[in-house]
Amino acid sequence: MAETVKEIEIKDTKVPVVFETGNFVPIISMQLVFTNAGHLSNSKDGLASIASKLLNEGTRKDGSVGFAQKLDAHAIELGAHVGRESFVVEVSALKSEFPYAIELLKALLQDPNYTKEALDQVKRQKIGWLKQKESDFDYIAGSKLREILFKGSPLARPYDGTLKSVASISLEDVQNFIATHLGYNNLIGVVGGDISFDEAQNYLTEVLQLLPKVETSPVKKIKASDQKETLLINEDTQQAYIYFGAPFDYSYEEKDQYKAKIAEYLLGGAGFGSRLMEEIRVKRGLTYGAYCALRRTKPVSYLSGYLQTKLSTQDEAKALVQKVVDDFVSKGITADELQAAKEFLVGSEPLRTETLSQRLHRAYNEFYYGRPLGFSKAQLKKIEAVTLEEMNTFIKVHPELTELSFSIVTKK
Repeated sequence: MAETVKEIEIKDTKVPVVFETGNFVPIISMQLVFTNAGHLSNSKDGLASIASKLLNEGTRKDGSVGFAQKLDAHAIELGAHVGRESFVVEVSALKSEFPYAIELLKALLQDPNYTKEALDQVKRQKIGWLKQKESDFDYIAGSKLREILFKGSPLARPYDGTLKSVASISLEDVQNFIATHLGYNNLIGVVGGDISFDEAQNYLTEVLQLLPKVETSPVKKIKASDQKETLLINEDTQQAYIYFGAPFDYSYEEKDQYKAKIAEYLLGGAGFGSRLMEEIRVKRGLTYGAYCALRRTKPVSYLSGYLQTKLSTQDEAKALVQKVVDDFVSKGITADELQAAKEFLVGSEPLRTETLSQRLHRAYNEFYYGRPLGFSKAQLKKIEAVTLEEMNTFIKVHPELTELSFSIVTKK
């Protein structure tokens, strides 16, 4: 059965449910996706991440070990994770074990392990992870790039927190975050597997009745900087870590997303075959890999990319990135490049939809971004039909892509 989006009524709200049934394997997966509840919702840096990790510490009644033993005994996977915009609680199990999995999910939501011991454990793990990141030069360069591109916005702040901010997070902070961000009225259900929609509706109703109603607000728009800044971060490194970004004045709501997909693929998303890889690695041997993407989300649209090179070729590589993007925008692409992009993007489509989770994830994205189900497939037909002139017109009306800022971890 193809993916569908239906609604169920919970109290005063119609909750959307992305659904697909399939009995090839007797497994059921359910995700509770809470929108506007991710990293960008942090009142303290790292709070959303700490909250999600605390939900992975089981219930107060059973403790983390006791709850984990219950999951393991029935081969149930149950956990939470967080992204920029959303907070996700996911449960999956064999069909025969799913009713018990739902009981454990309900127990977790009603009685999280709100204890000092559990919070201290989570904070110790996060602090240890942050200390490791102090010598992760990719992490440092990427974080500093966001600070440059998104000054003064939540995107510029450290998602996972700092040593100081994580240490300051209290049990009350976590309880308040969960109570004010995990509600039935900011939720999208995603359910798939060996299950009927009526069964899915019954399970979801059981769970969502336990959740509060929370305040919601529209996503705030953020614009990437066009100031062409360069930040050098001096570390004891043997090579340069070059991260770069620029604004991309193009909304996720535009109907011709396929043009951005082709442009992204040819500029830096294709690996070998992209302009960045061809010019920087293949022709000059300055790096093992150079990549970039055109990111289009609800809050922001921008270009971001990265590469590593020797300290002695840092300036050359940086200048070359700028030249590649400048030439891409001013001159456009060739007929051969367009044909290669069409063949890959259309030919690799089956690999992107071969599993239930892939199909549900795509259907969720289409719904979340306000697109009709089947939007991605329709875009493939447009990829096949787009002309070279149309693509080059699209690329050339985005000169803002050349307004590159750089964050470089290097050594004096």
